[in-house]
Amino acid sequence: MAVLSIISRTASRRSVRALGVVAASAALALSASGTALACNIGEFSAAAKCDGEKGVITVTDVDPAGVPAGVTVYLQNNGADAEKVGEQTVKGTREGSTITFAADWKPNAEYRIHVKAAQYVDEDIEPNVTTPSTPCKTEDTPTPTPSESSSTPSDETESPAPEPSTSAPAPSQDESTAPAAVPNDNAPSPAAGDSNLAETGANSNTGMIAGIAAALVAVGGGAVFFGLRRRGANSGS
Repeated sequence: MAVLSIISRTASRRSVRALGVVAASAALALSASGTALACNIGEFSAAAKCDGEKGVITVTDVDPAGVPAGVTVYLQNNGADAEKVGEQTVKGTREGSTITFAADWKPNAEYRIHVKAAQYVDEDIEPNVTTPSTPCKTEDTPTPTPSESSSTPSDETESPAPEPSTSAPAPSQDESTAPAAVPNDNAPSPAAGDSNLAETGANSNTGMIAGIAAALVAVGGGAVFFGLRRRGANSGS
C-alpha cells in the first residue's frame, strides 16, 4: 500500500507540472497572437492609381482587429519631404479598408507614406510609392484642318467683290503715259544716208544752196572784172 501511495504522489506531481507547462505555453501563444492581431506595418499597402484623368494615392489596411491608424502622405524630392499631401485615419478590416489621397501626381514621382497606430505602429510603408511613367491624362492631339481646296467648292472660295471706292482711282502706268506714235507704213522710208543728216540739220538742199552761192559769187566777180576793164578803157581814151 505504501508503494502504491508513493507512485500515486509522483504521478500527481508530474501531472501538475505538465499542466503548468501547457498553461504557460498557451498564455505565451495567446499573448503573441494578441499582439500580432492588434496591428503591424505589414498590414498596410499603398499604390499610385488614376481616378479618371487625375492621379491619386491609395492606402489599404487589412488589420482584422480594426485598430485606427493615422496615415500621412508626403511628396519626396531628392530623398526629403517636399510637400505634405494629406493625412487621414483608416480602420482596417479583414477584407481590407482603403483610403484615397487626391495627389494628382506627375509621372515618376515618389511618395512616402507614414503609419501611426497607438503603441503598435509608427513607421513608413516600405518601399516608397513611385508613380508610373505614363500620366493619367494624355495630351490632346490637334485635329488637322482640311484645306479649302479639298473641302470647299471653288465658287465658295472666291473672295467677295470689293465695295466701290468713293475716291477716284489713281491712273495706272499705261493710262498716265501718252501712247507712242505709230509709224505710218504707207509713208516712204528715208534714204539710208539721210537719217543722220536729218538729225544734225544737214540735208540734200545744203549742196544746192552752196552751188547757187558760188554761182552768185562768180557772177559778181565777173561783173566787177568787166566794170574795171570798162573804166580803164574809158580813162585811156
